[in-house]
Amino acid sequence: MDSINTRIAKELNVQVAQVTAAVELLGDGATVPFIARYRKEKTGGLDDTQLRKLEERLGYLTELEGRRTAVLKSITEQGKLTPELERALRAADTKVELEDLYAPFKPKRRTKAQIAREAGLEPLADALIANPSLDPSKEAEKFVAADKGVSDAKTALEGARSILIERMTENAKLVGDLRQWLWSTGLVTSKVLKGKETEGAKFSDYFDFRQAARQIPSHRALALLRGRNEGFLDLDLDVELAPGQAHPAEAKIMTAFNIAERNRAADKWLIETAKLAWKTRLHGSLAADLLARMKEDSDTAAIGVFKTNLKDLLLAAPGGARVTMGLDPGIRTGVKVAVVDQTGKVLDTATVYPHEPRNDWNGALATLAALSMKHKVDIIAIGNGTASRETDKLAGDLMKKMPDLKLTKVMVSEAGASVYSASEIGAQEFPNLDVSLRGAVSIARRLQDPLAELVKIEPKAIGVGQYQHDVNQTELARSLDAVVEDCVNSVGVDVNMASAPLLARVAGLNATIASNIVLHRNENGAFKRRTEIKKVARLGPKAYEQAAGFLRIANGANPLDASAVHPEAYEVVERIAKEMKRPIKAMIGDSAFLKSLNPKQFADERFGTPTVVDILAELEKPGRDPRPEFKTAEFKEGVEKIADLRPGMMLEGVVTNVTAFGAFVDVGVHQDGLVHISELADKFVKDPREVVKAGDVVKVRVKDVDVDRKRVALTMKSGAIESHAPARDPRSDVRRSNTPAASTKAPEGESALAAALRRARESGKS
Repeated sequence: MDSINTRIAKELNVQVAQVTAAVELLGDGATVPFIARYRKEKTGGLDDTQLRKLEERLGYLTELEGRRTAVLKSITEQGKLTPELERALRAADTKVELEDLYAPFKPKRRTKAQIAREAGLEPLADALIANPSLDPSKEAEKFVAADKGVSDAKTALEGARSILIERMTENAKLVGDLRQWLWSTGLVTSKVLKGKETEGAKFSDYFDFRQAARQIPSHRALALLRGRNEGFLDLDLDVELAPGQAHPAEAKIMTAFNIAERNRAADKWLIETAKLAWKTRLHGSLAADLLARMKEDSDTAAIGVFKTNLKDLLLAAPGGARVTMGLDPGIRTGVKVAVVDQTGKVLDTATVYPHEPRNDWNGALATLAALSMKHKVDIIAIGNGTASRETDKLAGDLMKKMPDLKLTKVMVSEAGASVYSASEIGAQEFPNLDVSLRGAVSIARRLQDPLAELVKIEPKAIGVGQYQHDVNQTELARSLDAVVEDCVNSVGVDVNMASAPLLARVAGLNATIASNIVLHRNENGAFKRRTEIKKVARLGPKAYEQAAGFLRIANGANPLDASAVHPEAYEVVERIAKEMKRPIKAMIGDSAFLKSLNPKQFADERFGTPTVVDILAELEKPGRDPRPEFKTAEFKEGVEKIADLRPGMMLEGVVTNVTAFGAFVDVGVHQDGLVHISELADKFVKDPREVVKAGDVVKVRVKDVDVDRKRVALTMKSGAIESHAPARDPRSDVRRSNTPAASTKAPEGESALAAALRRARESGKS
């Protein structure tokens, strides 16, 4: 274990003692969020990113050590473990290197080489490789034995060759060197399979493709692999050869086994053996290994992109506790409407049909207006799916005709809303609500608090990744779950308001305990103190220790219960209050007073200076939300579908996804446009996340539009934007709290609407 800790410390560039402390805490059941926030003294201040990496490497290296032990045992039992081999096995840094060393000793089915050994042909192979001056045919005659299946010299030489080829393919150093060489110099080539040109047209960029293996970016590698897996592309990995050029790999094999053309009797036979070793065994296995490595590296990169985008989305600015109307757009099936109060409780639902085929625009406006007045709606959240721009017009028309309502409208990503609607969680929350209306509720709630609502959806269903269905699903799920856990705990959870799915993501809790918290809350009323949480069924001391600091109680008996100060450290605050002769309530929020304190003065053996610094910072702004302020984009009037776009057009949009090759931006045409990495800024950009993140409101200019392929190219370069920029609209820089969007003229026949509005006003007064 010490060697593992030392290696991890070197990789993270931290002290071994820090790693050792973190490993011990993880082994005792502590969670990463808890360790990062409340055990800084023990780990020397390792943050959650370092701890996640540590946890990941700990798992890999522990598995490596387990496999190393099994390999050593296997070879020892075979009686073939030499001191040199043992040193090599113990020095192997990766699973691949370990398996290369184990290959000659791994139990395997009867190969041609094994059959040849059983026939007594190994001495022939040994003789020819040791002394190429021997005549292969003459030497082979000595091993002809019909009773052993060796009928003639030719058969004997084939057996000897099989033995030598197996040796070449199981020579750990040679295989390792060839693998690294092929990775460094090889090209991945892709060809379309015959007859698949039309069916596989979406992979046309790769019908005749080649690129250095180590230079292929993640998204391209995953596209190539998907094309192969779907039966459209043939992939290979090899070095480029000039016509008639011998393969360099063959020369490397010959050098490793001291084979050369020196006009000796066995030279040609041995050279052909080396060539066959490459062509029939090594090239295929190494190409497969390296394509698997490319897949693994691409998975890691793609999962990293997904993690970053998911974090940005989960930590997006919350709209806050406002009465919200959620609109789930639809054409034939209508627009589903749900109104929720400041806490997310459903107040009312409806379905309106403003679009084809009913075209009941006025009826829809009347219903929305009546609901808005009845429940004093403050903001409208519109899902960004099918018919979203048409529904956005509807909301805009409502705002124009009813300015006294002082409504705001916001386009909201509805990714995963349908998944939630049909989920078990959705059914449990709203057993009597139609599935179609649950989506509208989710859209409204995710505007109020994206984090609280999105945790109810399986992370990969939220749709902010690239090729998420192609990557390692186990690793994807593990990584995304870690992101959700870190986000939830960085914000904190109101234990009296949170849903069971949100509570389940709190450090130390699980689905069962979370459900028990909600049940206890329903049966006994709101928690008034953090200590009351201990009464929840199956929530033991360890779970309480891990979770307590992240569970908040607003307006409780103890003001510290609303903060991120852990209950175990309340005594520090009490000691400060006593020594400074100030009540705790008076200290909270008094920034000048708190900054005047010397943290070292209140540190002791149990709570060191880092913890006291954190406590004082928390007391300045107790329960502060790390998420940004809420703001929205305003889509351009008259731009509703991809055919409406024109090169040079200036637009405002929302970043929906950030990939390794750029950022996708929703500009309100039902098809996200791509700002390629080269178009994100005036300077060179290595990582798109240096410039944008999911949820950002950005200004873009249209570069190119391909209506048939549904592709939109955008740019964010300042020169390009300035040259096409219209007169500055002050609304582009304000937080759109009360900015009505432009709308189209409503259909004729206002009397029905007017009558409906009068009835709504009258019912609102009664």
